[in-house]
Amino acid sequence: MLMTNLLKEEIRQKLLAQHSEILYRESIDKLELESIIRSIIEDIIHHRHMEVNEQDKARAVTQMVDELAGYGPIEKIMNDPEITEVMINGPHKIYVEKKGKKVLSDIKFDDDQQLRCLIYKLLAPTRRRVDESFPYVDVSLKDGSRVNIIIPPLALDGTSVTIRKFLGTIKKADDLIKLETLDQRMADFLIACIKAKINILFSGATGAGKTTTLAVLSGYIDNSERIVTIEDTAELRLNQDHIVRLETRPASIEGKGEVTIRDLFKNSLRMRPSRIILGEIRSSEALDMLQAMCSGHTGSLAVLHANSPTEVIYRLETMILTSGLPISLDIIHRQIAVAVHLIVQQGQLSDGTRKITNITQVNGLKDGTVVLEDIFRYEFSDFSDGRVQGKFKATGVVPVFFGLFAKKGVPLSKETFNKD
Repeated sequence: MLMTNLLKEEIRQKLLAQHSEILYRESIDKLELESIIRSIIEDIIHHRHMEVNEQDKARAVTQMVDELAGYGPIEKIMNDPEITEVMINGPHKIYVEKKGKKVLSDIKFDDDQQLRCLIYKLLAPTRRRVDESFPYVDVSLKDGSRVNIIIPPLALDGTSVTIRKFLGTIKKADDLIKLETLDQRMADFLIACIKAKINILFSGATGAGKTTTLAVLSGYIDNSERIVTIEDTAELRLNQDHIVRLETRPASIEGKGEVTIRDLFKNSLRMRPSRIILGEIRSSEALDMLQAMCSGHTGSLAVLHANSPTEVIYRLETMILTSGLPISLDIIHRQIAVAVHLIVQQGQLSDGTRKITNITQVNGLKDGTVVLEDIFRYEFSDFSDGRVQGKFKATGVVPVFFGLFAKKGVPLSKETFNKD
Protein backbone atom coordinates (compact mmCIF):
# COMPACT_ATOMS: atom_id res chain seq x y z
CA MET A 1 0.00 0.00 0.00
CA LEU A 2 2.92 2.39 0.73
CA MET A 3 4.20 1.76 -2.78
CA THR A 4 0.73 2.52 -4.17
CA ASN A 5 0.58 5.87 -2.32
CA LEU A 6 4.04 6.81 -3.61
CA LEU A 7 2.96 5.94 -7.12
CA LYS A 8 -0.23 7.96 -6.78
CA GLU A 9 1.68 11.05 -5.66
CA GLU A 10 4.04 10.92 -8.62
CA ILE A 11 1.17 10.14 -11.01
CA ARG A 12 -0.63 13.32 -9.89
CA GLN A 13 2.51 15.39 -10.40
CA LYS A 14 3.01 14.06 -13.92
CA LEU A 15 -0.68 14.43 -14.77
CA LEU A 16 -0.62 18.08 -13.70
CA ALA A 17 2.65 18.72 -15.55
CA GLN A 18 1.97 16.79 -18.77
CA HIS A 19 -1.78 16.20 -19.12
CA SER A 20 -3.50 19.01 -17.19
CA GLU A 21 -5.84 19.61 -20.15
CA ILE A 22 -7.71 16.40 -19.40
CA LEU A 23 -8.47 17.68 -15.91
CA TYR A 24 -10.11 20.82 -17.32
CA ARG A 25 -12.59 18.93 -19.47
CA GLU A 26 -16.23 19.09 -18.49
CA SER A 27 -16.46 15.30 -18.75
CA ILE A 28 -13.54 12.92 -18.54
CA ASP A 29 -13.28 9.81 -20.71
CA LYS A 30 -12.47 7.09 -18.16
CA LEU A 31 -10.85 4.79 -20.72
CA GLU A 32 -8.58 7.58 -21.98
CA LEU A 33 -7.70 8.56 -18.42
CA GLU A 34 -6.96 4.95 -17.50
CA SER A 35 -4.65 4.60 -20.52
CA ILE A 36 -2.74 7.77 -19.59
CA ILE A 37 -2.36 6.67 -15.97
CA ARG A 38 -1.11 3.22 -17.00
CA SER A 39 1.43 4.85 -19.31
CA ILE A 40 2.63 7.17 -16.54
CA ILE A 41 2.99 4.23 -14.13
CA GLU A 42 5.03 2.21 -16.59
CA ASP A 43 7.24 5.24 -17.25
CA ILE A 44 7.85 5.78 -13.53
CA ILE A 45 8.66 2.11 -12.96
CA HIS A 46 11.02 2.01 -15.93
CA HIS A 47 13.02 5.11 -15.00
CA ARG A 48 13.21 4.29 -11.31
CA HIS A 49 13.88 0.58 -11.79
CA MET A 50 11.07 -0.15 -9.35
CA GLU A 51 9.40 -3.48 -8.71
CA VAL A 52 5.67 -3.10 -8.45
CA ASN A 53 3.31 -6.04 -8.71
CA GLU A 54 0.29 -6.00 -11.01
CA GLN A 55 -2.12 -5.82 -8.08
CA ASP A 56 -0.61 -2.54 -6.82
CA LYS A 57 -0.58 -1.16 -10.36
CA ALA A 58 -4.25 -2.00 -10.82
CA ARG A 59 -5.13 -0.50 -7.43
CA ALA A 60 -3.31 2.73 -8.28
CA VAL A 61 -5.07 2.98 -11.66
CA THR A 62 -8.51 2.34 -10.15
CA GLN A 63 -8.05 4.84 -7.33
CA MET A 64 -6.70 7.53 -9.63
CA VAL A 65 -9.52 7.10 -12.15
CA ASP A 66 -12.11 7.30 -9.35
CA GLU A 67 -10.37 10.35 -7.97
CA LEU A 68 -10.23 12.27 -11.23
CA ALA A 69 -13.52 11.18 -12.74
CA GLY A 70 -15.39 11.84 -9.48
CA TYR A 71 -14.65 13.66 -6.24
CA GLY A 72 -11.98 11.30 -4.93
CA PRO A 73 -12.01 10.80 -1.14
CA ILE A 74 -15.11 12.99 -0.70
CA GLU A 75 -17.19 11.15 -3.32
CA LYS A 76 -19.18 9.35 -0.60
CA ILE A 77 -20.05 12.44 1.42
CA MET A 78 -20.91 14.41 -1.72
CA ASN A 79 -23.51 11.74 -2.50
CA ASP A 80 -24.89 11.66 1.06
CA PRO A 81 -28.24 13.55 0.95
CA GLU A 82 -28.11 14.27 4.70
CA ILE A 83 -24.84 16.21 4.40
CA THR A 84 -25.47 19.84 3.47
CA GLU A 85 -21.95 21.27 3.59
CA VAL A 86 -18.39 19.98 3.19
CA MET A 87 -15.52 22.01 4.68
CA ILE A 88 -11.98 20.96 3.74
CA ASN A 89 -9.29 22.55 5.92
CA GLY A 90 -6.16 21.21 4.24
CA PRO A 91 -5.77 17.57 3.17
CA HIS A 92 -6.24 15.96 6.59
CA LYS A 93 -9.20 17.81 8.15
CA ILE A 94 -12.60 17.48 6.51
CA TYR A 95 -15.66 18.70 8.37
CA VAL A 96 -19.25 18.09 7.30
CA GLU A 97 -22.54 19.66 8.28
CA LYS A 98 -25.24 17.08 8.96
CA LYS A 99 -28.65 17.98 10.36
CA GLY A 100 -27.35 21.45 11.08
CA LYS A 101 -24.35 20.26 13.12
CA LYS A 102 -20.70 20.51 12.03
CA VAL A 103 -18.57 17.45 12.80
CA LEU A 104 -15.09 16.24 11.85
CA SER A 105 -15.24 13.30 9.43
CA ASP A 106 -12.77 10.41 9.30
CA ILE A 107 -12.06 11.08 5.60
CA LYS A 108 -8.65 12.42 4.57
CA PHE A 109 -6.79 13.23 1.37
CA ASP A 110 -3.42 11.55 0.87
CA ASP A 111 -1.66 14.91 0.51
CA ASP A 112 -1.89 18.42 -0.96
CA GLN A 113 -1.40 17.05 -4.47
CA GLN A 114 -4.55 14.94 -4.24
CA LEU A 115 -6.49 17.93 -2.92
CA ARG A 116 -5.18 20.01 -5.82
CA CYS A 117 -6.49 17.42 -8.27
CA LEU A 118 -9.94 17.81 -6.70
CA ILE A 119 -9.69 21.56 -7.24
CA TYR A 120 -8.86 21.02 -10.93
CA LYS A 121 -11.92 18.80 -11.13
CA LEU A 122 -14.19 21.40 -9.50
CA LEU A 123 -12.92 24.22 -11.72
CA ALA A 124 -12.96 22.23 -14.96
CA PRO A 125 -16.47 23.21 -16.20
CA THR A 126 -16.13 26.87 -15.17
CA ARG A 127 -14.40 29.95 -16.55
CA ARG A 128 -12.66 30.50 -13.22
CA ARG A 129 -9.20 29.63 -11.95
CA VAL A 130 -7.24 29.77 -8.72
CA ASP A 131 -3.50 30.51 -8.61
CA GLU A 132 -1.03 33.01 -7.18
CA SER A 133 -2.68 35.83 -9.16
CA PHE A 134 -6.18 34.83 -8.02
CA PRO A 135 -5.72 32.95 -4.72
CA TYR A 136 -9.45 32.56 -4.03
CA VAL A 137 -12.47 31.85 -6.19
CA ASP A 138 -16.21 31.08 -6.04
CA VAL A 139 -17.74 28.64 -8.49
CA SER A 140 -20.96 26.73 -8.91
CA LEU A 141 -21.17 23.04 -9.73
CA LYS A 142 -23.54 21.59 -12.34
CA ASP A 143 -26.06 20.59 -9.66
CA GLY A 144 -26.12 24.11 -8.18
CA SER A 145 -23.77 23.40 -5.26
CA ARG A 146 -21.60 26.41 -4.41
CA VAL A 147 -17.84 26.12 -3.93
CA ASN A 148 -15.33 28.52 -2.39
CA ILE A 149 -11.61 27.80 -2.77
CA ILE A 150 -8.79 29.74 -1.10
CA ILE A 151 -5.15 28.72 -1.25
CA PRO A 152 -1.87 29.65 0.50
CA PRO A 153 -0.44 32.12 1.27
CA LEU A 154 -3.85 33.59 2.10
CA ALA A 155 -4.94 30.30 3.71
CA LEU A 156 -2.22 29.92 6.35
CA ASP A 157 -2.94 26.29 7.25
CA GLY A 158 -3.28 24.91 3.73
CA THR A 159 -5.81 24.96 0.92
CA SER A 160 -9.40 25.42 2.10
CA VAL A 161 -12.40 24.24 0.07
CA THR A 162 -15.97 24.91 1.21
CA ILE A 163 -18.80 23.19 -0.65
CA ARG A 164 -22.37 24.20 0.10
CA LYS A 165 -24.41 21.43 -1.48
CA PHE A 166 -27.50 22.15 -3.50
CA LEU A 167 -30.44 20.39 -1.86
CA GLY A 168 -32.47 19.10 -4.77
CA THR A 169 -35.00 17.66 -2.33
CA ILE A 170 -36.23 21.16 -1.37
CA LYS A 171 -38.37 22.24 -4.30
CA LYS A 172 -41.75 23.41 -2.98
CA ALA A 173 -43.08 25.40 -0.06
CA ASP A 174 -44.37 22.11 1.40
CA ASP A 175 -40.75 20.95 1.68
CA LEU A 176 -39.90 24.05 3.73
CA ILE A 177 -42.96 23.44 5.90
CA LYS A 178 -41.84 19.85 6.58
CA LEU A 179 -38.44 21.19 7.62
CA GLU A 180 -40.26 23.64 9.94
CA THR A 181 -38.65 26.60 8.20
CA LEU A 182 -42.08 28.26 8.20
CA ASP A 183 -45.73 27.30 8.70
CA GLN A 184 -48.62 27.00 6.24
CA ARG A 185 -49.97 30.54 6.78
CA MET A 186 -46.55 32.07 6.16
CA ALA A 187 -46.09 29.94 3.05
CA ASP A 188 -49.51 30.94 1.68
CA PHE A 189 -48.70 34.60 2.29
CA LEU A 190 -45.25 34.49 0.68
CA ILE A 191 -46.52 32.58 -2.37
CA ALA A 192 -49.28 35.20 -2.75
CA CYS A 193 -46.62 37.93 -2.51
CA ILE A 194 -44.61 36.30 -5.29
CA LYS A 195 -47.67 36.04 -7.54
CA ALA A 196 -48.75 39.64 -6.76
CA LYS A 197 -45.24 40.93 -7.62
CA ILE A 198 -44.32 42.26 -4.19
CA ASN A 199 -40.70 43.44 -3.85
CA ILE A 200 -38.96 41.18 -1.32
CA LEU A 201 -35.52 41.17 0.33
CA PHE A 202 -34.35 37.86 1.81
CA SER A 203 -32.03 38.48 4.73
CA GLY A 204 -29.90 36.36 7.06
CA ALA A 205 -26.42 35.27 8.00
CA THR A 206 -24.25 32.96 5.89
CA GLY A 207 -25.75 29.47 5.84
CA ALA A 208 -29.16 30.59 7.11
CA GLY A 209 -30.92 29.14 4.05
CA LYS A 210 -32.11 32.43 2.54
CA THR A 211 -31.01 31.58 -1.02
CA THR A 212 -32.78 28.21 -0.78
CA THR A 213 -35.97 29.93 0.37
CA LEU A 214 -35.71 32.47 -2.44
CA ALA A 215 -35.18 29.68 -4.98
CA VAL A 216 -38.21 27.74 -3.70
CA LEU A 217 -40.51 30.77 -3.70
CA SER A 218 -39.33 31.95 -7.12
CA GLY A 219 -40.69 28.66 -8.43
CA TYR A 220 -44.16 30.21 -8.05
CA ILE A 221 -43.43 32.94 -10.61
CA ASP A 222 -45.70 32.47 -13.62
CA ASN A 223 -44.05 30.55 -16.45
CA SER A 224 -44.95 33.30 -18.96
CA GLU A 225 -42.71 35.88 -17.26
CA ARG A 226 -39.21 36.78 -18.44
CA ILE A 227 -36.85 36.33 -15.49
CA VAL A 228 -33.33 37.75 -15.34
CA THR A 229 -31.08 36.40 -12.56
CA ILE A 230 -27.86 38.20 -11.61
CA GLU A 231 -25.28 36.46 -9.42
CA ASP A 232 -21.60 36.51 -8.52
CA THR A 233 -21.63 32.73 -8.78
CA ALA A 234 -24.61 31.26 -10.62
CA GLU A 235 -26.36 28.89 -8.23
CA LEU A 236 -30.08 29.55 -8.67
CA ARG A 237 -31.83 26.74 -10.50
CA LEU A 238 -35.24 27.87 -11.73
CA ASN A 239 -37.65 25.73 -13.72
CA GLN A 240 -39.42 28.39 -15.76
CA ASP A 241 -38.92 28.49 -19.53
CA HIS A 242 -38.01 32.15 -20.07
CA ILE A 243 -34.89 32.70 -17.94
CA VAL A 244 -31.73 34.70 -18.65
CA ARG A 245 -28.91 33.88 -16.23
CA LEU A 246 -26.15 36.48 -15.81
CA GLU A 247 -22.91 35.98 -13.87
CA THR A 248 -20.17 38.45 -12.95
CA ARG A 249 -16.64 38.18 -14.32
CA PRO A 250 -13.44 38.86 -12.37
CA ALA A 251 -10.67 41.02 -13.78
CA SER A 252 -7.96 39.42 -15.91
CA ILE A 253 -4.33 39.10 -14.83
CA GLU A 254 -3.81 42.56 -16.34
CA GLY A 255 -6.60 43.92 -14.13
CA LYS A 256 -9.00 44.40 -17.06
CA GLY A 257 -12.37 43.05 -18.10
CA GLU A 258 -14.11 42.93 -14.71
CA VAL A 259 -17.90 42.87 -14.89
CA THR A 260 -19.64 43.62 -11.59
CA ILE A 261 -23.11 42.99 -10.21
CA ARG A 262 -23.85 46.66 -10.79
CA ASP A 263 -22.78 46.43 -14.44
CA LEU A 264 -25.03 43.43 -15.02
CA PHE A 265 -27.92 45.03 -13.15
CA LYS A 266 -27.79 48.16 -15.28
CA ASN A 267 -27.71 46.02 -18.44
CA SER A 268 -30.62 43.87 -17.23
CA LEU A 269 -32.90 46.92 -17.18
CA ARG A 270 -32.54 47.06 -20.98
CA MET A 271 -33.51 43.41 -21.39
CA ARG A 272 -37.27 43.79 -20.86
CA PRO A 273 -37.36 41.71 -17.66
CA SER A 274 -40.65 40.84 -16.01
CA ARG A 275 -38.63 39.98 -12.89
CA ILE A 276 -35.13 40.68 -11.68
CA ILE A 277 -33.62 38.31 -9.13
CA LEU A 278 -30.41 39.57 -7.57
CA GLY A 279 -28.27 36.85 -5.96
CA GLU A 280 -26.85 39.24 -3.37
CA ILE A 281 -26.79 42.98 -2.77
CA ARG A 282 -23.28 43.95 -1.67
CA SER A 283 -22.50 47.55 -2.57
CA SER A 284 -23.58 50.44 -4.79
CA GLU A 285 -26.00 48.27 -6.80
CA ALA A 286 -28.33 48.69 -3.78
CA LEU A 287 -29.42 52.12 -5.03
CA ASP A 288 -29.82 50.86 -8.60
CA MET A 289 -32.11 48.10 -7.36
CA LEU A 290 -34.21 50.48 -5.24
CA GLN A 291 -34.61 52.86 -8.18
CA ALA A 292 -35.59 49.99 -10.47
CA MET A 293 -38.21 48.82 -7.95
CA CYS A 294 -39.60 52.38 -7.88
CA SER A 295 -39.71 52.66 -11.67
CA GLY A 296 -41.95 49.73 -12.52
CA HIS A 297 -39.76 46.65 -12.05
CA THR A 298 -42.05 45.17 -9.42
CA GLY A 299 -41.73 41.64 -8.10
CA SER A 300 -37.97 42.01 -7.71
CA LEU A 301 -36.27 39.58 -5.33
CA ALA A 302 -32.85 39.96 -3.75
CA VAL A 303 -30.62 38.49 -1.03
CA LEU A 304 -28.86 40.53 1.62
CA HIS A 305 -26.60 39.59 4.54
CA ALA A 306 -28.00 41.04 7.78
CA ASN A 307 -28.97 39.74 11.24
CA SER A 308 -32.38 41.41 11.52
CA PRO A 309 -34.85 43.45 9.45
CA THR A 310 -33.60 46.61 11.17
CA GLU A 311 -30.03 45.74 10.12
CA VAL A 312 -31.25 45.35 6.54
CA ILE A 313 -32.13 49.05 6.54
CA TYR A 314 -28.78 49.96 8.11
CA ARG A 315 -26.88 47.90 5.53
CA LEU A 316 -28.76 49.47 2.62
CA GLU A 317 -27.95 52.91 4.05
CA THR A 318 -24.26 52.05 4.44
CA MET A 319 -23.91 50.49 0.98
CA ILE A 320 -25.44 53.54 -0.70
CA LEU A 321 -23.58 56.12 1.40
CA THR A 322 -20.20 54.44 0.88
CA SER A 323 -20.72 54.24 -2.90
CA GLY A 324 -19.58 57.84 -3.24
CA LEU A 325 -22.88 59.03 -4.70
CA PRO A 326 -24.05 62.48 -3.56
CA ILE A 327 -27.24 61.42 -1.79
CA SER A 328 -28.61 62.24 1.66
CA LEU A 329 -29.88 59.81 4.29
CA ASP A 330 -33.39 61.27 4.03
CA ILE A 331 -33.54 60.46 0.32
CA ILE A 332 -32.21 56.95 0.95
CA HIS A 333 -34.97 56.37 3.52
CA ARG A 334 -37.60 57.60 1.09
CA GLN A 335 -36.28 55.28 -1.62
CA ILE A 336 -36.35 52.28 0.75
CA ALA A 337 -39.84 53.11 2.02
CA VAL A 338 -41.25 53.30 -1.51
CA ALA A 339 -39.28 50.44 -3.10
CA VAL A 340 -39.13 47.61 -0.54
CA HIS A 341 -42.38 45.98 0.50
CA LEU A 342 -41.23 43.00 2.52
CA ILE A 343 -38.19 41.62 4.37
CA VAL A 344 -37.97 37.87 4.98
CA GLN A 345 -35.49 37.27 7.80
CA GLN A 346 -34.07 33.76 8.18
CA GLY A 347 -31.65 32.26 10.68
CA GLN A 348 -29.99 29.02 11.72
CA LEU A 349 -30.84 28.30 15.34
CA SER A 350 -28.64 26.67 17.99
CA ASP A 351 -30.04 23.20 17.24
CA GLY A 352 -29.05 23.54 13.58
CA THR A 353 -32.58 24.09 12.25
CA ARG A 354 -33.24 26.94 9.83
CA LYS A 355 -36.31 29.09 10.37
CA ILE A 356 -37.87 32.24 9.02
CA THR A 357 -37.76 34.33 12.17
CA ASN A 358 -39.51 37.45 10.83
CA ILE A 359 -41.66 38.40 7.89
CA THR A 360 -41.57 42.17 8.14
CA GLN A 361 -43.29 44.84 6.07
CA VAL A 362 -41.93 48.29 5.31
CA ASN A 363 -44.71 50.73 6.21
CA GLY A 364 -43.58 54.14 5.09
CA LEU A 365 -41.69 56.73 7.13
CA LYS A 366 -42.12 58.23 10.58
CA ASP A 367 -39.98 61.21 11.57
CA GLY A 368 -37.75 60.47 8.60
CA THR A 369 -37.10 56.87 9.68
CA VAL A 370 -38.24 53.71 7.88
CA VAL A 371 -41.09 52.00 9.76
CA LEU A 372 -40.86 48.22 10.08
CA GLU A 373 -43.72 45.99 11.26
CA ASP A 374 -43.62 42.23 11.80
CA ILE A 375 -46.48 40.39 10.12
CA PHE A 376 -45.25 36.97 11.27
CA ARG A 377 -42.46 36.05 13.68
CA TYR A 378 -40.99 32.99 15.34
CA GLU A 379 -41.20 33.19 19.12
CA PHE A 380 -38.67 31.11 21.06
CA SER A 381 -40.00 29.44 24.21
CA ASP A 382 -37.48 26.85 25.42
CA PHE A 383 -34.55 24.58 24.59
CA SER A 384 -34.98 20.94 25.54
CA ASP A 385 -33.78 17.55 24.31
CA GLY A 386 -31.34 19.30 22.02
CA ARG A 387 -34.15 21.10 20.18
CA VAL A 388 -35.26 24.71 20.08
CA GLN A 389 -38.91 24.99 21.11
CA GLY A 390 -41.06 27.81 19.80
CA LYS A 391 -43.95 28.77 17.57
CA PHE A 392 -44.66 30.78 14.44
CA LYS A 393 -47.14 33.54 15.28
CA ALA A 394 -49.12 36.14 13.38
CA THR A 395 -48.89 39.59 14.96
CA GLY A 396 -52.31 40.73 13.74
CA VAL A 397 -50.76 43.27 11.35
CA VAL A 398 -52.41 43.24 7.92
CA PRO A 399 -49.96 44.23 5.16
CA VAL A 400 -50.43 47.72 3.77
CA PHE A 401 -50.28 46.22 0.27
CA PHE A 402 -53.08 43.72 0.96
CA GLY A 403 -55.27 45.36 -1.69
CA LEU A 404 -52.75 44.37 -4.38
CA PHE A 405 -53.68 40.70 -4.02
CA ALA A 406 -57.25 41.30 -5.23
CA LYS A 407 -56.05 43.61 -8.03
CA LYS A 408 -53.64 40.92 -9.25
CA GLY A 409 -56.27 38.18 -8.96
CA VAL A 410 -54.38 36.41 -6.16
CA PRO A 411 -56.74 34.87 -3.58
CA LEU A 412 -55.71 35.40 0.06
CA SER A 413 -58.00 35.70 3.07
CA LYS A 414 -57.53 38.43 5.70
CA GLU A 415 -57.94 35.67 8.26
CA THR A 416 -54.39 34.61 7.38
CA PHE A 417 -53.24 37.53 9.55
CA ASN A 418 -55.47 36.93 12.59
CA LYS A 419 -53.40 37.49 15.72
CA ASP A 420 -52.36 34.38 17.65
